Amino acid sequence: MDEKRYAVLIDADNSSHQYIGIVMDEVSREGVITYKRIYGDWANPQLKSYKEILLEHAVTPIQQYSYTVGKNATDSALIIDAMDILYTGQVEGFCIVSSDSDFTKLACRLREAGMNVIGMGRSQTPKPFVKACNSFKFLDALLKDRERTAQEERTAAAPAAEQNHAGQGEPVDTVDTGDTGDTAEDSRTPEREIRRAIVSFLQESDEEEGWVLVSLVGTQLQKKYPDFDPRNYGCRKTVDFLDKLGFDIKKCPDPNNLRNPNSSVVYVRIRP
Repeated sequence: MDEKRYAVLIDADNSSHQYIGIVMDEVSREGVITYKRIYGDWANPQLKSYKEILLEHAVTPIQQYSYTVGKNATDSALIIDAMDILYTGQVEGFCIVSSDSDFTKLACRLREAGMNVIGMGRSQTPKPFVKACNSFKFLDALLKDRERTAQEERTAAAPAAEQNHAGQGEPVDTVDTGDTGDTAEDSRTPEREIRRAIVSFLQESDEEEGWVLVSLVGTQLQKKYPDFDPRNYGCRKTVDFLDKLGFDIKKCPDPNNLRNPNSSVVYVRIRP
């Protein structure tokens, strides 16, 4: 089956060069990236930090001058290009990278045209934009997860003596995201709300003894909450998140893959 083609459109005024690699990695898991464009006033010294990372990932910078102070011309340029790309029929999905709610209508319009829309921005991205996308990923949470993984790998690779010497823990470098998007509260769906949704879904299922495939639960959560990603809550996988919330988990051999004894499926149910 052919992979979906995606256009990645980045608002440089409301994102950071720190996120470019994460954006490309996440979209590559969904399909093939056909368009890579980033919009901003590249005469602005504040965007100088983008240069090396854009060359590394072959992202095309699109120049957009700020004609008037207080007006964001970058948004208009991105929206116009998105509609042009839509009408070419060359992609099946879009990734809009910004923490700006001004792209809410664009996301809705692209979805109406049958496009799969992935949004990416900070955890403070306004909820209307988050909900307008098929899925939304919080880049600051993904960056923390990547830093945590790198720290664990460094710790595992270090000799035991060095680990003891650095026992107090080496602080992970903090990053300046450079985002200038809308000011809003954390848009991540609260864990308690997600737990109630999971309980409701499990109670409505008619599976034997209440056990439901974890993959099915994950799919339902993604449909209900576009921003759901276990990494937003400090977990690597959905099963880890379910375990954290106090559900029962069990692992069984995969009945559809008996040739491979190591293959397995994971189930979840409400803890009695």
